[in-house]
Amino acid sequence: MAKATKQEIKPKKKPSVSKSKKGSNSKIEDLNNELEQFQDKHVRLKAEFENFRRRKSEELIKLLQFDGEDVIKGFLPIVDDLKRMISSLDESSNDTLEDGMKLVESKINKFFEKLNIEPFAEKGEKMNPEMHDAMLTKSDDSMEDDSILEVFESGYTYRDKVIRHAKVIVNKK
Repeated sequence: MAKATKQEIKPKKKPSVSKSKKGSNSKIEDLNNELEQFQDKHVRLKAEFENFRRRKSEELIKLLQFDGEDVIKGFLPIVDDLKRMISSLDESSNDTLEDGMKLVESKINKFFEKLNIEPFAEKGEKMNPEMHDAMLTKSDDSMEDDSILEVFESGYTYRDKVIRHAKVIVNKK
């Protein structure tokens, strides 16, 4: 009986062994495919992370580069008022007051220059819609079309970025 049992078992094992060889080959192929998929996902995830890190680094650099922009924007109306005061002084006013205000204006301009803050918009320049806000239009035959006739408020750039547009009157024929 023992021999019969062994004989019955042997035929059952032979087909299963051949199936396991085929199964192991397909399992190896499946595992290789899965490995390739994981490697592909790994490479893509690594590239995506590098792009994310680069974008965040650029955002931080831009943030730090224009860090004082809000402070400067708050300071510009004071400069405008000071310029208006100087231009409104007449001959009869106190010379020391005028000299003092011009000295303050000079110090502010030097400070702005040190921070790379540059004013723009002058009478006679060509109007640029990216830098100027046209408040009014007037007609002056002696000036070219779209040229600035008068400047209400100077515009300012901070590190080559416009932080305030100039408010101007533009010539339209």
